[in-house]
Amino acid sequence: MPLRIPVKDNRKLEALLQQIGEDAELNQLWRSANINAVDRFGISDHGEIHIRIVANAALRVFRLLVAGGVTPSLVKDYQLTPEDSEVVVVLAAALHDIGIAIHRDDHERYSLIMGYPKARQLLSGLYAEPALTAMVSETLHAIIAHSSDQRCLTIEAGCVKLGDALDMTEGRSRIPFDAGQINIHSVSALAVKSVKIVKGEERPVRIDVELHNSAGIFQMDNLLRRKLHNSPLVPYVEVRAAVVEGETEKRLMTEYRL
Repeated sequence: MPLRIPVKDNRKLEALLQQIGEDAELNQLWRSANINAVDRFGISDHGEIHIRIVANAALRVFRLLVAGGVTPSLVKDYQLTPEDSEVVVVLAAALHDIGIAIHRDDHERYSLIMGYPKARQLLSGLYAEPALTAMVSETLHAIIAHSSDQRCLTIEAGCVKLGDALDMTEGRSRIPFDAGQINIHSVSALAVKSVKIVKGEERPVRIDVELHNSAGIFQMDNLLRRKLHNSPLVPYVEVRAAVVEGETEKRLMTEYRL
């Protein structure tokens, strides 16, 4: 499945995306993960569509951060390039949920185990040692750190973590809830109308969220806030939410900061 991600002038990212699209094993892992998630657990999509949304959102956040003067962790710690960081962001997004093919519970660790050989395989033609091992290590960190409660230590991992949380529009919540039950989980999951990632006014990134009703605040407090709190992106991201009622817009929060 082609992820349809804007590569700009990043030739390594372009090559990686071609390999991902042609990788029959990885594409089947996405399908198997989705069967476990949707058909067996009764939760939201965690397959191909989710991967595409997360990869694009994470990369969008990353590029806005760089444009805003934030130094990527791979540049700071390994003297690699922002283009290399983009490769890590997209690859981690592609691999972060493959563990659900085994089980939804504790899937981050299953994704980590399964992601190691796949990451080395996909990157081996693009990098030589020692950069190859550095790239794989950073990818694995971003995979394990996408869990809400797991502290992430890099800008790249923070982008994947945030990108994962932002796939929450109209029933696509990352918070599991029991299908068919009417409660705060199910109501709030349907309350998010849209999510937009734009350049911030005071910070490099702003997340604009439109809500059908105020129940969507549950999503923001229990998903978006938790993921941001456990990432290094807190100083660089502002979040704004509004309840939209017909042709009028009621501003619920002018700014959502941690």
